[in-house]
Formats: sequence, structure tokens, C-alpha cells
Amino acid sequence: MKTSDFDYNLPQEYIAQKPVEPRDSSRLLVLNRQSGELTNRIFGEITDYFKPGDVLVMNDSRVLPARIKGIKQDTSAKIEILLLKRDGEGCWEALLKPGKRTKPGTIIDIHQPNGGVVSIQAEVLADKEDGIKLLRFSDETHLMKLGEVPLPPYIHTPVADPERYQTVYALTNGSVAAPTAGLHFTPELLKRLTEMGVICTYVTLHIGLDTFRPVKEEDPKDHKIHREYGILSKETASAICCAKETGKRVFCVGTSATRLVEQASHLSQTSLITSYSGWADLFILPGYKFRVADCFITNFHLPRSTPLMLTSAFAGWPFLRKAYEKAISEHYRFYSFGDAMLIL
Repeated sequence: MKTSDFDYNLPQEYIAQKPVEPRDSSRLLVLNRQSGELTNRIFGEITDYFKPGDVLVMNDSRVLPARIKGIKQDTSAKIEILLLKRDGEGCWEALLKPGKRTKPGTIIDIHQPNGGVVSIQAEVLADKEDGIKLLRFSDETHLMKLGEVPLPPYIHTPVADPERYQTVYALTNGSVAAPTAGLHFTPELLKRLTEMGVICTYVTLHIGLDTFRPVKEEDPKDHKIHREYGILSKETASAICCAKETGKRVFCVGTSATRLVEQASHLSQTSLITSYSGWADLFILPGYKFRVADCFITNFHLPRSTPLMLTSAFAGWPFLRKAYEKAISEHYRFYSFGDAMLIL
């Protein structure tokens, strides 16, 4: 298995720049692993594939206003900060743009946009691996007022409403990218599923750096996946165990929710899965045996990315490649604001 195995060519015009409205009007490609069939549907029709007692697991992490603009004190040059994760009181790991010449000791002045009165400073404390910097903020209580929600680098069109890059159930601040498979759900769709007897439940996994970066190592096993903090409650663990015990299915929404439930399952000592809070660093590659997820809802992912590798592990890369080829030939929309897949 090589990283180059997970490559494909995508015309730039297939990368969705804006979300569709309403959310559940996006297209849905259904992959049936047993029959090998590929079916075109609309996301709002996903209810046809659920049965009473099935469990739907969603990631309720909310995207931070993590992109912050500042000015370097020594040169007065503009600089952009992308917060990644908190690392102690007042300290954050971050990416800087430009960053190569920004050395430890650099002071960055940050002012509230649009004439706001809040002003703080950030000091670069250290260089870390992968171009990451460790910053210390003079007053981190104001950080959420100073930034904006970061869109992925392949989206070049501003979003009129920043909430459109949040799921309708986003609750807990912590991600630097949205759990995009969940962007297709509407409150009405979730209500319909609940009325059908589907158990809708949530985990929290704060999405970090790996969403932005392709795997560079030729052997994907050599890639070091970045840790992400997650929480899986007793209620969610109980719902999953009950579904398994009664022959019902667990649908996971997105690679983040899938990684967390699979990690929690591996760490459980007493049953299939128990509550968990801590760092998640499970790297799922083809050959992995899923313990929790029976069905999987996801978007179309970037080449050579860890989410694509996880999806390949679930669907099988030959079948998934066939699905991607169909999606490209039929003009599906790709990536964060694009269309979705349901893998049964």
C-alpha cells in the first residue's frame, strides 16, 4: 500500500465554492458494499435507508473563529494566525502565514476588526514540527472576538453567513474545520429521523491539522496523525451498545465521529464501547476492522488525505475509486461544500 494509491485527478471546477440551499438538497451517492450498486439520490431522501432503532452518531464540535489577523511589531508586516489547539493557559499551537521567518520572540499586535476596541498581543514562544508555532496570548479571553471562521484553502468565495460552515447541531467550540458530512442535515430532517424511531446521538471531536494537509510519506503507515481531543458520553456509548445487542445499525456521520467511536471501542475494557474523554490518534487505513460503524455518511475527500484513507478502509478502495469516477463523470460537487456519500 502506497500513498500514491489514494490519488485521483479532479478538475478544479468540481470543487464546490458555495453550499447549496437548502442543506439537504445536495446530491447523495449511495454505495452498497454487498451488491456493488451505486445509486444517485438527494440527501433529504436518506431517511429511506434507516430503520427504527438505528443509531445516528454525529460530531457536535463547533468551528472556532480561528483565523486571526495581526501585525508584527518589529516590521509592521501583516501576518495571519490560524489557531490549531490550546496548549496550556494562554498558549495555543498555530500556523502563521507567512511563518518561516517568524522566529521565537516575535510579538504580534492583534486588534478587533471593524473598529472594535479589543487589542491583545501574541508572542511566538517556540517552533514545533510541521511548521507549527507555539504562541502565548496576553489575554486569551478575547480570542473569540478577534477572529473569523476559517474556510479551507480551496474555497475562494466568501460565505455570506458564517453559520453555513457550521452544522445545525454544532455546540462545543474547538474545531478549526467543520465536520462537513454533517452540513447536509437540517433540523427538519433530524426531526423526521427521530419520528421514525432513529436514535440521534452526539460525540465531540475537535478537528485539527490533518484536515488541511495531505499525507507526504510514500508509505502512509509512516504518517504521524495529529491528535484531536474527543468526548464520548455514557448516553452515546449506551445507545451504541443497545443497537449492537438488538441487531440494529450504527450510522456514523463523517470521519471524525467514526474515528472517535472506533478509538473508544478499542480502549474499552468491559464492553463494546464505554464513555471516553481524551486524545484521539487512531489512524484508520485499509485492512482495519471496524467494530462500531455499520454505515457511513461522508463527503468526497482530497487526494492522499487521511479522511480518504479512512473512507477507503470502510468501502474498499477499488469500490470507492469506482464511486469517485462516477461522481466526477456525473458532475458531483466535491469537498467541504460539496455532495455526500452514504456507504452501506
